[in-house]
Amino acid sequence: MNTKNLYDVIGVGIGPFNLGLAALLERVDNINGLFFEQNSTFEWHPGMLLEGTVLNSPFLADLVTFADPTSPYTIINYLHKHNRLYQFYFNKDLKIPRKEYNSYAKWVANKLTACHFGYRVTDVEEIPEKECYKVQVLHVNNGEKHTYFTRHVVVGTGSTPLFPPELDEKIDEDIYHSSLYGLKKERIKNGDKIMIVGSGQSAAEIFYDLLEDQKHYDYDLTWFTRSAGFYQSEAAKLAREVFSPDFIKYFRSLGFDARLEALPELDKGRKGIEQETLMKIYELLYHRSIERKDPSVTLQPMTEIKDIKRKNKEYNVYCEQWQKGERFEKTADKVILATGYKPNIPNWIRKMADNLVWEDNKRYKVDEYYRLVFNDERSHYIYTLTNIDHSHGTAATNLALSVLRNQTIINDMCGFELYPLQYDTIFQQFSLKK
Repeated sequence: MNTKNLYDVIGVGIGPFNLGLAALLERVDNINGLFFEQNSTFEWHPGMLLEGTVLNSPFLADLVTFADPTSPYTIINYLHKHNRLYQFYFNKDLKIPRKEYNSYAKWVANKLTACHFGYRVTDVEEIPEKECYKVQVLHVNNGEKHTYFTRHVVVGTGSTPLFPPELDEKIDEDIYHSSLYGLKKERIKNGDKIMIVGSGQSAAEIFYDLLEDQKHYDYDLTWFTRSAGFYQSEAAKLAREVFSPDFIKYFRSLGFDARLEALPELDKGRKGIEQETLMKIYELLYHRSIERKDPSVTLQPMTEIKDIKRKNKEYNVYCEQWQKGERFEKTADKVILATGYKPNIPNWIRKMADNLVWEDNKRYKVDEYYRLVFNDERSHYIYTLTNIDHSHGTAATNLALSVLRNQTIINDMCGFELYPLQYDTIFQQFSLKK
């Protein structure tokens, strides 16, 4: 083993989570790290960077602020460096546009020498006698292969589009996942009958974008959701305190079954539709109904898609209103499935399955430091930022809590609290204090 290629940590994938980790690590002198991303540049949900859409978290939930407000990689510094701070100030909105967040993250990625784009990690293999891992990396463009050795690995491979099992094999040239909407919307808007399937923020944003342009294209627009209603995400201030270090500590204290039972309740804050989006949709429908009594719009909850079959240039969509048990068909020539995402777990982790501790047959055990738990004791760790709903609840996908996660990982690698963790940060408590 070439000790010159021995690193303290290698990050697999560069989304906001690992990018934030790389930004915080730049100030850590005694940790030498590399981060690899197979895409050629940083891109954050490029298909959903729609004009007018914003993050559902305030601007403080950037890559670093909750750990280090003095970092040069805060979004405030980004705005300052790009002569946009006064515009942001006068805009009087605590939320950052998605396009601006993406530009901010690109700016940070371009400044970090530890981040390498256009490189795919193809394999990670443990070398027990050396207490490290061998990481195989492929240069995507020229096919060159590289080998690195690292004490720790951080998995930040994100998620991939999720389709209902009955529709997974039905994806066609005019059936799209919502993640592709912004890249395909001109083709979509040239359709005659457009259907959206889903219940969350992405479905609502796509519906609103299509509703705005309906008067220019004159398509029929349908939105079906399996949920019992078009529900608003929980926005009450006390309710939002579940996105705090204190709640994560409480959630970690629960047993596995109790954690799983808690997840649907947490989804009221993590999922659903932003109030402002629902208000804009209703107002647009109301104003349009003044002149047009039949706006060619169908909004129907409690409706599940059972099957899709192509018929000439259209699709027959087989549906069920599940509360009444009524089955019906509706035709569409463009279908957008805003059906969420599933964890993208690398194959090399699956090859380690027999050495991992599992909480059930689908979920591996993740400890309080975000480390995969192995059957043996070890000092070289694989940290995961992916597939941790069952272990860390609201910390799984929330941008602000991703900073807490990175603080925890860095402190664990250092062996001391370099980035102090803050608790007693909220007004409520989740169990009796001892």
